[in-house]
Amino acid sequence: MTKKDEKTPLEFLESAEGLKTELGNDLDKVQHVVDNNKGLFAGVAGVLVVVVLGYFGYKYYATIQDEEGQAKLFNAVYQFEADSNKVAAKELTKVADDFGGNAGNLANFYAGVANLKEGKYDAAIDQLKSFSSSDLLVQARAYSLIGDAYTEKKAYSDAIDYYKKAAEYKANKFFTPTYLMKLAAAYEANKEEKEALAVYTEIVEKYSESSESINAKKYKAVLEGSVSE
Repeated sequence: MTKKDEKTPLEFLESAEGLKTELGNDLDKVQHVVDNNKGLFAGVAGVLVVVVLGYFGYKYYATIQDEEGQAKLFNAVYQFEADSNKVAAKELTKVADDFGGNAGNLANFYAGVANLKEGKYDAAIDQLKSFSSSDLLVQARAYSLIGDAYTEKKAYSDAIDYYKKAAEYKANKFFTPTYLMKLAAAYEANKEEKEALAVYTEIVEKYSESSESINAKKYKAVLEGSVSE
């Protein structure tokens, strides 16, 4: 790719084609992880949410009133997108602590993702819980990421609570089946097989056209045998 063809972070965020491509690729990654390891989700979820949040982040930038907070947030996000995760985690946490409003709110989200990737699960949980949004995608993703952090801590009951929140928040056929797969896996990890079976059944019956339904059918069949014994 030539310099002329390269896009700056904001130019990429404005590219519907680029966003669609990245989302498609990352959804494949999510499915791959679910197929191979039903208990671990944080890495892939972090990758997907960066792309999703990028679009909404651009909308936030357009309305932020605090120019200093905006500038600091942009610099920290740039570090994050450039995979300077450790630096980004520190800078984003500072922005979240120092600024309120949209800049501080968005910084909490990014800081939560960065700390999740760094394995700082308690910090990630606190920061993601401090984030709030009324949009279709990102709030549910925040709940899911909190569930991921609890899963990494093997706090499966807490993970279940947040995967439920993610699945129930403005349910849709595109993302809800993924959250339900995480919920079912958390139930299994918590030795709640009947509850897991009910979730797999929900995926098969309500989201039969989703890619997740294929694996849900397999896991459902396995659990039906063990639950009936």
